[in-house]
Amino acid sequence: MTSRFVVARLPMALAAGLALVGLAVGPASAADTPVTLACQATPPVGSAQTFSLSAGVNATAPASVVTGSEFSVALAPDALTVPSAVSGYTVNSISNLQLTVPVPANATLNGESLSGGSGYGSGTPSVAVSGGNIVVTVPGPIAGGSTFTLPQLNLDLTAGASGTTVQTQLTGSSYSSPGLTFTASVPVFFFTVSVPTACYPSPSPVLSSTSVS
Repeated sequence: MTSRFVVARLPMALAAGLALVGLAVGPASAADTPVTLACQATPPVGSAQTFSLSAGVNATAPASVVTGSEFSVALAPDALTVPSAVSGYTVNSISNLQLTVPVPANATLNGESLSGGSGYGSGTPSVAVSGGNIVVTVPGPIAGGSTFTLPQLNLDLTAGASGTTVQTQLTGSSYSSPGLTFTASVPVFFFTVSVPTACYPSPSPVLSSTSVS
């Protein structure tokens, strides 16, 4: 009975804390765009917990381009740290991170790729286009207590009509339609508790903006 009670209480006590896993960041640099995320952690037992957290993205893009011309945009997330423990419970790892960016309007996406990044575990990051979104997947696992940097997302674009603007943002408008998801793994007695977390930008800032002439 005692073990069952503790396991039932664990998600209630740790859900909010575990959802911060992978998103403990230092002060953003002057070039970074701060992003506030509304998050919901959904433990296997107990009610979901909601909270907010802050991150940062450094975007590089030309201020203006000519219609029909090709140009590139780079989105580089800030370094993140996985806590080694939350509320006295060990954090084994986080895994299955997915960061989603809409395909920019007023431009044609010619290609997408990842570069750089470090400390994100043995899994190989990948990027793909799905349903009008660009999805960056980092399988991990990323060990508790480690610091990592997600890969930079590089977009190759062709400018659309003159007089328009090409902007980049994070996807997400609700917990059921998030822009960032991941899962934390925590051992408790003879159990390993997985806590999936979904976050969306609230509000969603413009990361880069390029005018088309």
